[in-house]
Amino acid sequence: MLTLYGVYRSRATRPLWLLLETGTPFTHVPVIQAYRLPDPAAADAPLHTASPDFLKVNPQGQIPAMQDGDLVLTESLAISLYLARRYGGALGPQDDAEAALMEQWALFAATSVETPALEIMQAPEGAMGEGIVKVASEKLRRPLARLNTHLSGRDWLVGDRFTVADINTAECLRYAQGQTALLAEFPDVDRWLKAAQARPAFQTLWARRVAEPA
Repeated sequence: MLTLYGVYRSRATRPLWLLLETGTPFTHVPVIQAYRLPDPAAADAPLHTASPDFLKVNPQGQIPAMQDGDLVLTESLAISLYLARRYGGALGPQDDAEAALMEQWALFAATSVETPALEIMQAPEGAMGEGIVKVASEKLRRPLARLNTHLSGRDWLVGDRFTVADINTAECLRYAQGQTALLAEFPDVDRWLKAAQARPAFQTLWARRVAEPA
């Protein structure tokens, strides 16, 4: 049985979004980050990333993690790519070229988008935070320009259809979505991101995320 470990307020949103798109049956184990708990060692603490039972699944103590039969994966983008190949139908690659492109966009999102986007989301208020946002926004402009050029005249990243490439990349960029002025500089990216997030599966995902304790 396919099992996914992790809460909605984590990078588990990437494989969870894909599973909602496909309707694939799975067991969801809502492992929470240990740093979010007042006392992870408390007897009544929920299952968390430092719990011995979860460390047997992922000794690194991070979510998400996935188990499918004997296969265990512990990186969110790799999990999404695997699920798309195995269960995703049209969300996954239809040939070797599409597989390579979907891997390319996952690596692009991880190496060029996610870190500065997170810096924007996590920036504190005040002058220091404004400085962090300014620097991180500048880091994002080059990858966003590339993404904008690629999306000019097309709706989705790969194969003229919504795929795991869009899920992985959109979820990494979401962290910077509060910088509306920055995204306005790249109208095709802004259009694409809004279209991805308008999908019913994402709306379900987001409602469940909001319903989780902060």
